[in-house]
Amino acid sequence: MLPTKKEVEKAYKRVKPFVHNTPVLKSSFINELSGAEIFFKCENFQKMGAFKMRGATNAILELSKENRQAGVVTHSSGNFAQALSLSAKNLGVKAFIVMPKTAPKVKKEAVLGYNGIVFESESTTESRRLEAERIQTETGATFIHPSNSKDVILGNATAAVELLKKHPNLDALITPVGGGGLVAGTALAAEFFGVNCKTFGGEPFAADDAFRSLQTGEIAFNKTTNTIADGLKTHLGDINFPIIKKLVSEIIRVEEEEIVAAMKLIYERLKIVVEPSSAVAFAALLRNKKAFQNKKVGIILSGGNVDLANLPF
Repeated sequence: MLPTKKEVEKAYKRVKPFVHNTPVLKSSFINELSGAEIFFKCENFQKMGAFKMRGATNAILELSKENRQAGVVTHSSGNFAQALSLSAKNLGVKAFIVMPKTAPKVKKEAVLGYNGIVFESESTTESRRLEAERIQTETGATFIHPSNSKDVILGNATAAVELLKKHPNLDALITPVGGGGLVAGTALAAEFFGVNCKTFGGEPFAADDAFRSLQTGEIAFNKTTNTIADGLKTHLGDINFPIIKKLVSEIIRVEEEEIVAAMKLIYERLKIVVEPSSAVAFAALLRNKKAFQNKKVGIILSGGNVDLANLPF
């Protein structure tokens, strides 16, 4: 059964004191270029630099007092590792974070800086899962999945709820698609707080498992994930996929050069830092301009945790 409007509203009120109500930016140049009126919801300005702070915070707040005392555990090499660590620190909860040995040093240091307790694993999904299970067994900590968790999805929905409360007449919302937690949450917000507002996902051709999942009706996986959008290499889950199947209108795939061009435009015109994954949603609109002609479109800029020494332009 799909989450209800009441559940989304409760999550919005629950996380409100703990997250930033992030700014919404516009650009007349970008509007002219695209033929649409675009409202960029800047989650790159969220605490720890990404929307994932919302889902992590909601998931911890939903735990009982006893469960909070035992702590939380997740496996993530990037933004969710940081989000869960910071949310846990803010709420006085221990966070055990399984990260692959290959995760960038800067990401491990960020997690440690938020008081996360880091455990290294091999980079395979299986190895990460087994290590998280071991920690669960030994500590009694609650496992929180980065994207395939109802509480995380409801928390993620709050970014679009904020946007729709400010701009209720949007025709469409677009988000990047990785594990599916953001697009599922956004689709719930559009369904309950929008007026005939459709939800679209943007995804690289090089990691198009969500596109294929919608085509076949079954969760697909990627054999290769050779994309600059490193936050989008994960696949959908059994909790978010039914929401996506029912409420997401279309997944638009984009080429690598389109992601880079969209990212560059955001830097040049909005004067803000976003990571490649964030630019995928904007690239999807630019690729499919006709569909969004003269429409009011909200784009969730998912995060800004980019390696500045390694920009693609």
